[in-house]
Amino acid sequence: MSREVVLAMTGASGTPYGVRALEAMARVPDLRVHLILTPTAERLLQYESRLDVEKVKALAHEVHRNDDFFAPVASGSHRFRGMLVCPASMKHVGLMAAGIGSDLVARTADVCLKERRPLVIVPRETPLSSIHLRNLLTLSEAGAHVVPAMPGFYVLPQSVDDLVNHVAGKALDALGVEHSLYPRWKERGDLAGMER
Repeated sequence: MSREVVLAMTGASGTPYGVRALEAMARVPDLRVHLILTPTAERLLQYESRLDVEKVKALAHEVHRNDDFFAPVASGSHRFRGMLVCPASMKHVGLMAAGIGSDLVARTADVCLKERRPLVIVPRETPLSSIHLRNLLTLSEAGAHVVPAMPGFYVLPQSVDDLVNHVAGKALDALGVEHSLYPRWKERGDLAGMER
């Protein structure tokens, strides 16, 4: 299978999760990353993360505009491993659930579903309405992995960074991308003997 993946960041709060996933993917040898940023995601990157958007884009091998339907990842004939949408706005969750490929993020997600490639969604909204829940269920039933931005505390986080690492790492696990963002259950001696 191809050593290419797609990361899309949409207009939802939670850009640190997407940036951390991108940083981890950039460290994987021979993994090519296609990045799609919606215009609102770019604004949120600057606001939430205080990061230079161009420096974030430089971590990817290819960056595509969200209105570029000629990007290779818009076609099922282009072989890529899968897609991570992190963070996923409820707007894009709705578009993906309805199969409305009105922009490159939604179209590439549609390609993943129709080609049976991994599609990982990290929704970032709270509370969730019944509409949000139905859309997420529709995506799950269509084969997507829904990985809510809910960090686990069994890794004994010491900082916000640890919480971000856990969510980004769980999303990368679902996509099948190697990383070392958080300790695995059996890697922590103090957790190994705990009852579940």
